Parts: sequence; C-alpha cells; structure tokens
Amino acid sequence: MWYGARALAGLRVGYAISDDGLIEALIRSRTALIPIRLAVRPRLVQYLGDEEHFQRNRSMVIEERDRMTRERSWLGFEVLPSKANFVFADHPAHCGGELAAALREQRVLVRHFDKPRIADYVRITVGASTDTDRLLAALTRSLEHAPPS
Repeated sequence: MWYGARALAGLRVGYAISDDGLIEALIRSRTALIPIRLAVRPRLVQYLGDEEHFQRNRSMVIEERDRMTRERSWLGFEVLPSKANFVFADHPAHCGGELAAALREQRVLVRHFDKPRIADYVRITVGASTDTDRLLAALTRSLEHAPPS
C-alpha cells in the first residue's frame, strides 16, 4: 500500500492519500476534521502543490532538529532519536515539569506530559534557526539557575 500525507500544522489542515478503507474511516470520523473556509482553499491548494517550498521546509526541520540534538547533548540532555518535527529530551539533574516551567518564564514554550515513562522529558518542536537560538539560550540560563532535582 502507498500513502502520503502533508499538513499545515498551524492551520490544522492537511490531506492524506491512501487506500479506500482508510479514506472511508477518515470520512466516518470527520468530526475530528476542521472545515476549511472557501477563501482558504485556493491558497491551501497552491501551498500543498509547492514542492520546492515543502522540500526547503523539510530540509530546515532536519537541519535544526539535528542541531538541537547536538547542542542539547552538550548541555547534558539525553535526546531520544527522532525523525519528526520535534524531539523528546530529558536532563538527568532536572525534572521535565520544572524545565518546562523555567522555559515558560522566559517565553519559550515546550510541552511536558506528566505521564509515566515520559514525565522527565520535555517535547520540543523544531522551528527556524532563530527559534533554536532562543531555545538553547533559555535552556542554558535555566540550567545555570535551577538547583538539581
């Protein structure tokens, strides 16, 4: 089976190409899908068809994800392997919830899930290089000022 997908996460818009069974299941559960206003559709179709733009963004995500992983490893984080647009990272001396709170005070948002197996981790979404710079600076400040947990 072949499938493909692209999404515009900020707009919560996307499309999928798959076999009939999966498409039927998506249609049946469409209450989870957000209707697209007609004015957005032409721009959306143009964006989704722009392969060059997609490949540039894809390359940027890969580059910044790898950079974030390298830099955080130097700061003492364990970063789980990722092929997504985010990584999970934990620091052996600091709990995930406290790191997320310290970063939030610096206006850097990461996600923390207080769930078994991942409570020590923060989920960090990959952004542009300037976002990575802000994140790394905020992490450095947070680690310097936070007592180990």
